[in-house]
Amino acid sequence: MATKTLSDYLYETYQNGQLIDLPLVELIETIANTTIRISQNVRQGALAGLLGSAGSQNIQGETQQTLDIYANQIILSDCESIGVLSGMTSEEMDEFYAISDTLQKGRYLLLFDPLDGSSNIAINSLIGSIFSILVKSDPGNLVTNDDFLQPGNRQIAACYALYGPQTFFALTIGQGVVGFTLDAQTNRFMLTHPAIKIPKSTTEFAINMSNQQHWEEPVKRYIGELLSGQSGVRKKSFNMRWIASMVADVHRILMRGGVFAYPKDSRNPDKAGKLRLLYEANPMAFLIEQAGGLAFDGQYSMLTIQPTSLHQRVAVFLGAQEEIELIMRYHQAI
Repeated sequence: MATKTLSDYLYETYQNGQLIDLPLVELIETIANTTIRISQNVRQGALAGLLGSAGSQNIQGETQQTLDIYANQIILSDCESIGVLSGMTSEEMDEFYAISDTLQKGRYLLLFDPLDGSSNIAINSLIGSIFSILVKSDPGNLVTNDDFLQPGNRQIAACYALYGPQTFFALTIGQGVVGFTLDAQTNRFMLTHPAIKIPKSTTEFAINMSNQQHWEEPVKRYIGELLSGQSGVRKKSFNMRWIASMVADVHRILMRGGVFAYPKDSRNPDKAGKLRLLYEANPMAFLIEQAGGLAFDGQYSMLTIQPTSLHQRVAVFLGAQEEIELIMRYHQAI
């Protein structure tokens, strides 16, 4: 039976001098507590009056759900006053959010997708929240747009909450990946997965097959080989799983292995991909690589990409090491 809480884990890590300070402990605790509040409202669904479209669009032109805006506001309000942040930015906001001069500030920056998988809300399927934490290089100065444009390998921590049959919280501070399950009776996250590892090989993949005709040739080749089964060049059968929520699909990979892919789409040639580098790809890539997997965008290691804008999009391939290395080789062979 789990006996160690998230707070226990964080403070023990701090006391052991393992690259974590008290402000970061407070920030991660605040994020976790915020996800508990979001989870409670997600579970209420229509009873809380939070379902349906908000009648607005985000900067990417996507229709915002009422829960998107609600989750975004909760995260902002819960995190802005704890005194450890210089600023925040989110998939749902056009610009970054600077901490007011009337409040105490700190050296950390928070980037987040407040509610990933919004299209699943109406059908009561899996959704979650994704977070990335960076350090501001000059905390004494005003926060600027450029402060957030750091490559993923500069992340100090990344985490997500999955709102499913259990509320689950996965975390890395650059020393592997740990997972916590919410105890509904005590409202505390308990350590249930102390060392999450992704197997190097797999027979599962996650991709939206309806977009197949719009993929680049290396992706068509790779998926075609998986679908050919035991009679094909791979000589083994693969199963496809697709939840249409990145946080849910990546969670499955962390739990039992697999590959997640969201390739570039020829219908939008000016866009490098669909998923957001800062709010989705980078934090998930950090978690995946800390669990022994790999992540790249079709050209580069995901965590080495230098961001150029707050809402930059990328193609995403992540998961089991052997499969990602194969996808890399197919792209390099063009």
